[in-house]
Amino acid sequence: MKLPIDFKERVRNSFGTEGEVWLASLEEQVNYCAEHWGLTIKQPVHNLSYNYVTNVVDSRQTPYMLKLEVPNMDCLNEMETLRIYNGHGCAQLVKADRERGVMLLERIIPGQILCDLSDEEKVVQVFITVWRNLRCDLPEDCDVPIITDWVVSLEEYQKQHRYKDGDLPNERVQQALRYFRELQETTETLGLLHGDLHHENILYSQERGWLAIDPKGVGGDPCFDLVQFMLNHLMEKPNPKALLRYRVERICELLVLDKKRVLKAAIAMSMLYACWFVEDKDSAWIERLQCAQWFNEFLEETVR
Repeated sequence: MKLPIDFKERVRNSFGTEGEVWLASLEEQVNYCAEHWGLTIKQPVHNLSYNYVTNVVDSRQTPYMLKLEVPNMDCLNEMETLRIYNGHGCAQLVKADRERGVMLLERIIPGQILCDLSDEEKVVQVFITVWRNLRCDLPEDCDVPIITDWVVSLEEYQKQHRYKDGDLPNERVQQALRYFRELQETTETLGLLHGDLHHENILYSQERGWLAIDPKGVGGDPCFDLVQFMLNHLMEKPNPKALLRYRVERICELLVLDKKRVLKAAIAMSMLYACWFVEDKDSAWIERLQCAQWFNEFLEETVR
């Protein structure tokens, strides 16, 4: 099996020896799925990231997507989330093999991604529709992490820089941790969040409208699921701060949400993303920190 060099490097860098073993077994895994699930393998997607995704058809020539992941907790969380969503607002999970980390998924046709739309108002409205369609309470028996589990990275960062700022200002880190606790303690009901709901993870289906793909799966206040979209495709725009303000205003208006609560969630998540980028030695932390500071300015304006 011929795999893109950059795809193999990403897998090795992210998963180490486990990723190396997975890459070596990938062709066998694909052939196993083809045989046991009665599939004909077609072309893989052109933008492989950390998972192997390929077009397939069954014996009736019905098209699907076959997705293979390194079988770890992130993979199991995605499967569990898709199982609970059951196709409401997202691609339908058809079959899954938990041990192998393999999913057979509905193929979204034509599959236009949300960032292909140029009208920002239309983009926001589509996002809101998908966000609403995904909303569901977190089942008691659902085995996915809670948002506070994600916050461990930020807590560890704070411990390492207790007496002196690192790349991220201590004041802003402490503020983010405070808002995470506040929102979790005051939320009416924990929701099952997508966890990575942005433009590239929202695709158009001719049959079912706009649908989400690739959920991470995490329990938390629904406001946390707004932030990734607000930050995405922002800094390349002529006036990113104005666009960010527009997204906040329109989302709060159309969803009738408490703006202060949304902004607190936005500050918290922006700082968590910044922390992850710092850990990965990715300079994108600078942009996330800037967004957190803008969100804080918007919040201060609401309390004057």
